[in-house]
Amino acid sequence: MAKIRVMSGMRPTGTLHLGHLVGVLHNWVALQQDYDCYFSIVDWHALTTGASDTSGLRDNVREVLLDWLAAGVDPERCTIYVQSAVPEIAELALLFGMITPLTWLQRNPTIKEQIQDLGLDEERVGYGLMGYPILQAADILAFRGARVPVGKDQLPHLELSRDIARRFNNMYGETFPEPEGLLSETPLIVGTDGRKMSKSYGNDLRMAAPAEEVAQRVMVMVTDPGRQRRDDPGYPEVCTVHAYWRALAPERCAEVESGCRAGTLGCVADKRAMAEQVASLLAPMRARREAWADDPSRLDAILAEGNRRARAEARRTLAEVRSRMRLPAFDDEGRPVAASAGTR
Repeated sequence: MAKIRVMSGMRPTGTLHLGHLVGVLHNWVALQQDYDCYFSIVDWHALTTGASDTSGLRDNVREVLLDWLAAGVDPERCTIYVQSAVPEIAELALLFGMITPLTWLQRNPTIKEQIQDLGLDEERVGYGLMGYPILQAADILAFRGARVPVGKDQLPHLELSRDIARRFNNMYGETFPEPEGLLSETPLIVGTDGRKMSKSYGNDLRMAAPAEEVAQRVMVMVTDPGRQRRDDPGYPEVCTVHAYWRALAPERCAEVESGCRAGTLGCVADKRAMAEQVASLLAPMRARREAWADDPSRLDAILAEGNRRARAEARRTLAEVRSRMRLPAFDDEGRPVAASAGTR
């Protein structure tokens, strides 16, 4: 039996951090064992909020690829490709835009929150940002993705992808699956200051960070603000460090929590132990990353093969879409091709 198709992607905005590893990549590595996975570096999506400065985009694509490989994403078990290397995705997004009501985009809560977070007024909201969910639907449906690993904040986007698939199927005949979300059980890992982990906040822990950098970041983590002395009883539920224990080493949570509440484990000692935990987790990945970085020809070969496979699959999908929509067909030389039989 054919494996169920999974599709997911990540914007190339720079080196990845611990939040990406725990929240996304660990899940991808597990999924590639049992699913037919397509993982995309979605560089067009990076332009929806970063079109004014693309100077680092190409380097960021390479950095993301290195972090994926370091985490264990295996090009022998999945298809790794760059979104812009598959122009059929853009054409599919254009066609989906023709059948997607504007109101579907205007009421999307994730887009509204993103516009608010970026402090954008109407004059600075481009079509690319408003149309982000349509491009995302094309990303998924170009490969007929049946499952999409997402965070809760992405569920409205995925619901729109389901709506677009359903609308296309109703208008032109059964073509696409209605993709379902795969919510990870992994707890959210916050930044060192307790906020969302983000490079722009300066509260991230890079996957490629050496032990010295990890220690520096962990030792400034926010702990229980009400705990003044080492032997004061603490409250782990308000401590950022304890949130890391829950995410990275749940088997040690009971021991750490007991020591914190009893006042026998001080915050400094707790941070040092966590720094060792994080450094131990990242060390083998950093070594793998360095090995991949030393062989750029292998990286180029991975993307070339992934791009080739992805484009072949997207071409098959787009050919059926164009046929079902009764669009004229042409060969590679621009000559008209007779319509295939059996389509609406």
